[in-house]
Amino acid sequence: MSLPGKLLTTAMAVMPHTDVDQALNAALSLDIPFWPQLPNYNYYEDMYVQAAEHFPGIILDMENRTLRFSVDKFIDEFEDTMAHFNDPEFFDVSTTYSVVYHRFLELDLSNRAAIRGQLEGPVSFGFNILDQDDRPILFDDTVRPFMFELMAMRINIQLKKLKQKNANAFMFIDEPGMQFVFSALSGYGEQKAKQDLDLFFSMIESPKGIHLCGNPDWDFLLGLDIDILSLDIYSNANIFAACTNSIKKFLDKDGILVWGIVPTGFETFEKENLDLLAFKLKHIWKTLDRKGIPLDQILEQSMISPATCCLVNQDREKTVEKAFQLTNALSENLREHSKLI
Repeated sequence: MSLPGKLLTTAMAVMPHTDVDQALNAALSLDIPFWPQLPNYNYYEDMYVQAAEHFPGIILDMENRTLRFSVDKFIDEFEDTMAHFNDPEFFDVSTTYSVVYHRFLELDLSNRAAIRGQLEGPVSFGFNILDQDDRPILFDDTVRPFMFELMAMRINIQLKKLKQKNANAFMFIDEPGMQFVFSALSGYGEQKAKQDLDLFFSMIESPKGIHLCGNPDWDFLLGLDIDILSLDIYSNANIFAACTNSIKKFLDKDGILVWGIVPTGFETFEKENLDLLAFKLKHIWKTLDRKGIPLDQILEQSMISPATCCLVNQDREKTVEKAFQLTNALSENLREHSKLI
């Protein structure tokens, strides 16, 4: 298993920083670093905008910070995009769309247990990007299959680049909109989503996984062909812990769980401390242990992270950086208590 566990630390990539060096230093402070996404630094660094690079039909308005789609523009640009499909390098994140990514690739990351990249997932991207009729492009039967294929190619080329820096590199497919699949009003049902995602993940090299902060159908996600699942356990502990059978199957096939436990919002963070968060995690793990998932297995196949991204704190990056520090302290505490150190 190339993915490490043992309660090592990582975090989600969207950060409130406006200073690239400061953001990179924060990401590098964790056991498994990543390249930060900094929408407050530049709109190109927004996760949806980065995912839209090279996508035919996209209308990017940098001045008004909007991202739209035009079917007519898609038709005009489609042939040119397809001409590049034999050149995967073309679909990597460019320096224009992420200064941070390319700074990350300049670092010596060979001595890390692993490193991580990410790209916005096709379900969330498809829900979020609207066409000229204000209709999500996920509902367009012509655009949707192309979108899944292009996203898979982009994830693979980024993973290839990261593996050149560290053999244990892996990718998060960020899917904040995944929970909408399970709404009766979504218009994109679970059965169709399963069909599309099974094909999508079959096109992506491992290790790969999903990160989200929402509350989808956890049995559905745990049943996908992924190697790692990152979630906000701080908000979803009871619901997630009820999915015992799916969690066990996921772990038995060597899956890794990233337990997002440290809040990053200013008010919530101030109410927590190391002992309280350690107690919450131990309680979840003991509950799963009593239901037949050995605690030793959970510890071996788990990472620790902050619970969510946060761009809205009045103190900007200060609470987020404190959350990173507390995540490291919590990991060290739990590893020492569990004799993993």
